[in-house]
Amino acid sequence: MSASPSDPSLLSRIAGPADVKALTPEQLPQLAEEIRAELIKVTSRNGGHIGPNLGVVELTIALHRVFNTPEDQFVFDVAHQGYVHKLLTGRGGEFFAKLRKTGGASGFLYRSESPHDSFGAGHAGTALSAALGMATARDLRNSPEHVVAVCGDAAFTCGVTLEALNNVVSSTKRLIVILNDNEWSIAKNVGAIAGYLNRLSTNQTYNKLHHDVEAFFKSFPTGVEMNRVYHKWKRETKDFFVESSLFEKFGLRYLGPVDGHNLDALVKNLEFAKHCDVPVLIHVQTKKGKGLDAAVAFPEKFHGASPYDPATGENARTIPGTPPNYQDVFGAALTRFARQNPKVLGITGAMPAGTGLSMLARELPGQFFDVGIAEEHAVLFAAGLATKDFRPVCAIYSTFLQRAYDQVIHDVCLQNLPVTFCMDRAGLSANDGPTHHGLFDISYLRCVPHATVMQPKDEDELVDMLHTSLHLPGPGFIRYPRGAGTGAPIKGEPTLLPVGQAEVLKVGTNIIIWAIGSMVQDALKLAARLEREEHVSVGVVNARFIKPLDRTLLLSQAALVPLIVTMEDHVLAGGFGSAVIEALQEGHCATAVERIGWPDTFVEHGTTVEILRAAHGLAPDEIFSKVSNRWRGLQQAKPAVDVR
Repeated sequence: MSASPSDPSLLSRIAGPADVKALTPEQLPQLAEEIRAELIKVTSRNGGHIGPNLGVVELTIALHRVFNTPEDQFVFDVAHQGYVHKLLTGRGGEFFAKLRKTGGASGFLYRSESPHDSFGAGHAGTALSAALGMATARDLRNSPEHVVAVCGDAAFTCGVTLEALNNVVSSTKRLIVILNDNEWSIAKNVGAIAGYLNRLSTNQTYNKLHHDVEAFFKSFPTGVEMNRVYHKWKRETKDFFVESSLFEKFGLRYLGPVDGHNLDALVKNLEFAKHCDVPVLIHVQTKKGKGLDAAVAFPEKFHGASPYDPATGENARTIPGTPPNYQDVFGAALTRFARQNPKVLGITGAMPAGTGLSMLARELPGQFFDVGIAEEHAVLFAAGLATKDFRPVCAIYSTFLQRAYDQVIHDVCLQNLPVTFCMDRAGLSANDGPTHHGLFDISYLRCVPHATVMQPKDEDELVDMLHTSLHLPGPGFIRYPRGAGTGAPIKGEPTLLPVGQAEVLKVGTNIIIWAIGSMVQDALKLAARLEREEHVSVGVVNARFIKPLDRTLLLSQAALVPLIVTMEDHVLAGGFGSAVIEALQEGHCATAVERIGWPDTFVEHGTTVEILRAAHGLAPDEIFSKVSNRWRGLQQAKPAVDVR
């Protein structure tokens, strides 16, 4: 690529990393400006992780200036800061314009999307372990490539990151770790690690001396040897002014802090790191949301934003009359119950807003705990509280609770402790894709003894279930979907639900539909259509409880009808429908069962839930055809009646 410094569109001419290298240093600020403009344009329309990406523009440009992907490999923690990487590796234009939409770029990094994505991710804390594995594999086969792990500062609160850090020097001599320090994960970082990094980067005496000596070394001709002398000085004088680097105690050479928006400084430090004979950690300080005033002012809101007005930062207008989101209904209910009972506590892993706990944090801060991105610790912490007669409520997305599965079994359920788990994003998180879909929790929870697993059909039932779970003698799990509820009014006083008892919404004599959660409304519509078009009597049951299942009602109905239909927003394998089949088999009932749910695959990202359902055979017409065909097949298979 050839372009002049005055070229009005550098970004449009970037087809890959080679084009980034072909630019002159003077052109790079313009490229950074164009990238930020593109990020704001696309995410304001589609939503997305705008704050993290605006903060890593210069860092990503510098990485592609110094290294050569896909031969060299970048491993991004979470990968929600990978939009810039996508733009610089041939995924701009129309593909990026459809970010998080059907047929467009995903919101995270996936190996299947590009050879430049060396490792996929959507959960925090995975980069260092994966990069260490890749670097060790490189050493074993004696190949020359570089491996770079790009980790957010919040990732260092994850247990798996610290486990990897402990293993680095015993596994490889060549690894580059970028610590992207912007003081935020989703919410403001909390805990000792955040405080340590702040002290490391704000020591005024050290930073002034560092600045003056850096200027002195820059007055000499550039070169690797002068870089070595400079960084040797930094390494050997740092401990005079600040506490010894935690990372150097683990055997990594610490460089920094480096201004993450200074391309010249970034390139120099990365070039130096390439030639180090020990693992290196570069501490880079960035500003989350840089280039969008609203994102700088409200970093939590703009971590993962809905469509917004770039000029004002206001969200796109909600359609009047839209019901409140489930997470906000939960947050308000928990705050209400916590106010009534000081032993009710709320716990989140760096997501007070996303889980609805911001209200509790604001109104009852002494009953709110944000433990950072540390789901394993959150669950164990809750277990400890529960042993002392408190009623902890862990608000953790369904997909993130997977990370604490051992603690759920070993520390909560085995001891039958009264911890409540509120699992937002159960079902699809359409724009986010497979790392964020909550499609596996029924399967991984219903096999665990002592667990009570439930899902509400609407907002009012969610409040009832939270109230009920807070009175259980053991662990309770409540799953509910992302987004707006049904508009159901919430009672003044919650109802204590009889555990394991389903709710009959409609009586039928030919087919009974057992539905759970968000599929209850679909079941009612399906029943009406089957009656209208197939002229059959269809009943509908709101199962409410997945475990324990209402076997008494199920077996009594199955004895009277030839077909039971199950509907769930979950994978079929091991899910709610499987629980129904098992109950029927154990009750020696041969009634036919037709299960409606997600197939055995990782569901891709898409523009809407409806588009994804249609792509996987779960559109209303397809469900209707499947059930009606099964019904007709059963009728045709009936033995002929002997009328002699």
